[in-house]
Amino acid sequence: MKTYICIDIGGTAIKHGVLGENGDFLTTDSLPTEAWQGGEGIVKKVLSLAADYQKEYHPEGVAVSTAGMVDCKKGVIVHAGPQIPNYKGTAIKERVEQATSLPCEVENDVNCAALAEYTFGAAKGSESCLCLTIGTGIGGAFVQNGEVYHGFSGCGCEVGYMLQPGGEFQKLASATALVEKVRARKDGEGNWNGRTIFDAARAGDRDCIEAIDELCEALGLGIANICYVLNPEVVVLGGGIMAETDYLNDRIDRAMNAHMVPILAQNTRLAFAQNRNHAGMLGAYIHFIRTQSQSVPNGQRL
Repeated sequence: MKTYICIDIGGTAIKHGVLGENGDFLTTDSLPTEAWQGGEGIVKKVLSLAADYQKEYHPEGVAVSTAGMVDCKKGVIVHAGPQIPNYKGTAIKERVEQATSLPCEVENDVNCAALAEYTFGAAKGSESCLCLTIGTGIGGAFVQNGEVYHGFSGCGCEVGYMLQPGGEFQKLASATALVEKVRARKDGEGNWNGRTIFDAARAGDRDCIEAIDELCEALGLGIANICYVLNPEVVVLGGGIMAETDYLNDRIDRAMNAHMVPILAQNTRLAFAQNRNHAGMLGAYIHFIRTQSQSVPNGQRL
């Protein structure tokens, strides 16, 4: 059976595993990114993981999903935030191929998550989908007819930087923004994170309820603005706090539809990511297969 090394580089953790050609993970694990070590530190971790997996699984290639803006053809990071210092310019594809003698393909992590949801997840069977990951910031990706929209310089759908009243989209509607709002309302008291905020909201905490409502309103406005440009069939939301689907679904849907004309609202479906922690790795595999012009087990082209 053919196998593929899949690595998902995030600011906090590097998820990694081996995927079989039947689409099942043979093994998965994660380790701290230790982003303070910068691009070179991340590359060393990736090369070490690849070397270990090569010994046991004899893989066909290495599929990488990563934070930052990526030149997919060169497999180079062309822009990265301050969370990973000295990451810009890191030539992941070249370094991996030199060290392993295996083909390597690299794609942005949100683009990978979108590919995973479009192919195997919440947007399966759709013509187009907008995927947003709501975490430290907000990442965006758009897939139409199976193709990721990269834009002219590879910066397409970087919607977190989009402006709306009050500031950047990601500074108003991210998980970070939610936690900061609750901490401010509580005058810094308490150990607040996404889970504790939603638990408190369900228990009737007014500060937490209002902060979540404000998050949903900002998300709804941002999503509506993006939909006026891209007109996706499905909007897929992912990220840690989006696991609170039962609490968020109706609230975000109402906020989104309130800012859309009826024809757009009626033809835009809201969904929540299904692939969770495996989305980046799975999407990296899909990108690898497509780029390498291979086919999937059931004969269906990805």
